[in-house]
Amino acid sequence: MSADGPVTVPPFPPEYRASGLLLHVTSLPAPYGIGDLGPSAFSWVNLLHDAGQHWWQSLPLGPTGYGNSPYQPMSSFAGNALLISPESLRSDGLLSEKDCESHFPSDFVDYDAVIPFKVRLLQVAWKHFKSGNCTDLRPEYHEFLNKHEHWLNDYALFRVLKAKYDGAYYLDWPEDLVQRRPEALAAARLELADEIDQVCFAQFLLFRQGDQLKTYAHSKGVRLIGDLPFFVSPDSSDVWANPELFALDNRRRPTFVAGVPPDYFSAQGQLWGNPVYNWDAIRASGYRWSIDRIRALLAHVDAIRLDHFRGFAAAWHVPAGAPTAQTGHWVSGPGADFFGAVSGELGGLPFIVEDLGIITPDVRSLRDQFQLPGTRVLQFAFDGHADNPYLPHNFVSNTVVYTGTHDNAPTREWYEELPDYERQNFWNYLKRAPVGYPDAVPALMDLAWSSKAALAVAPLQDVLDLGAETRMNVPGRAAGNWRWRVRQEMLSGSAFEWLRKLTETSKRSGASAGSQEGSLGSESMSVAVSRP
Repeated sequence: MSADGPVTVPPFPPEYRASGLLLHVTSLPAPYGIGDLGPSAFSWVNLLHDAGQHWWQSLPLGPTGYGNSPYQPMSSFAGNALLISPESLRSDGLLSEKDCESHFPSDFVDYDAVIPFKVRLLQVAWKHFKSGNCTDLRPEYHEFLNKHEHWLNDYALFRVLKAKYDGAYYLDWPEDLVQRRPEALAAARLELADEIDQVCFAQFLLFRQGDQLKTYAHSKGVRLIGDLPFFVSPDSSDVWANPELFALDNRRRPTFVAGVPPDYFSAQGQLWGNPVYNWDAIRASGYRWSIDRIRALLAHVDAIRLDHFRGFAAAWHVPAGAPTAQTGHWVSGPGADFFGAVSGELGGLPFIVEDLGIITPDVRSLRDQFQLPGTRVLQFAFDGHADNPYLPHNFVSNTVVYTGTHDNAPTREWYEELPDYERQNFWNYLKRAPVGYPDAVPALMDLAWSSKAALAVAPLQDVLDLGAETRMNVPGRAAGNWRWRVRQEMLSGSAFEWLRKLTETSKRSGASAGSQEGSLGSESMSVAVSRP
């Protein structure tokens, strides 16, 4: 692969065929308790390159709060400082080898140990920088401060105030800070000036490392897919600094919160609790904050997965304080007007849309109006209905197919827990006799790679054929998520040679497939399924 020539990003042209892997940065085998943007990330890019992969998809990269969920970041603009590489800081002269001495488990993230360790390292790095080390970084640092002033000052103050008040929800701070009265903010900035500067410095280090990684990935022909949550965290600098953009009362408390209505899986629906948008105010500003939010992520990635895409058509609003989501109602989103404004600003729409869940005709129409590639998850395909949209013969080419996502069980666990009739449907669709789970994972990947979808993606867990203990997230489970890490020795086996051969056989070179596309399998399969 090479970085030369035009870069293809969504929407994908009909002849485009490529593949990639889903792995959150925190899951990389870095030596300091959590994956980061240092040497292990560069090695991962090399591995993708050698295996013929053109895309690396990660989860949201923002600073995590409650539950360490990347989907509840404390800012839409800042990055997660836990991803800063101590090894890179040593190379910069900001840390010594002794500063970095530590021992952490290698197969999961122990956040209770990693967070104070990383906080201490960043304090040491700031002390060294402030005392005169690394003077060559100073012009770059001041340029960073000026460039990101529109969000960085509020975010840094938010973080140090949160630390001052022992992590309390910002609505529980003193009222003059909740209401952002100018004299209170000025006094806080003066009192906490050094801590604020330290937060800003950490963001500088993180962005610098991210820029270096993106440049290197491009040199290897690897493009990056980021992930943008639709809603923002209720306890975030986004809401605190921009209350007019959300449905809040005069005490800055949400009047409505986000969720999804009752369905087959939950009789009470799901109550997420995020504040909902005041789209009238956002629209009146020309969608400035929303576009800035997208532009901020695109500085680090090449394409963006839009989480909960259906919210742009309509979102489920639940009255604040309601015990369940049953009393909610649909409220129209910004629709085509939003994507027209974004396209005008960015010159295109490099998005992959997460169009899962309750998808109505207006959602599909919005997706197709702007030629946005949708998402198809093969684990949802084998219910016995020939018109199931997740069956490959129902795909259009401008699609991204996944074996599973961060919210799904690894394919091995999925297959082991399948009802018998769905297992039979699976093997019937493949026109193969059932042979058991050792062959199920590569069979599902083969189905994804051979489909007509422009882009095929699998979680690393599926490439390595790992089981339930490696699941990244169980929706609805409050604790124990986002912890899995891959061990270094897992990345040196034959699985990546197999992946390279699968990619070559499937003609997923990241270029035109020409007349080959029509012969690649799944779209011409007959649907032989059984019902329970």
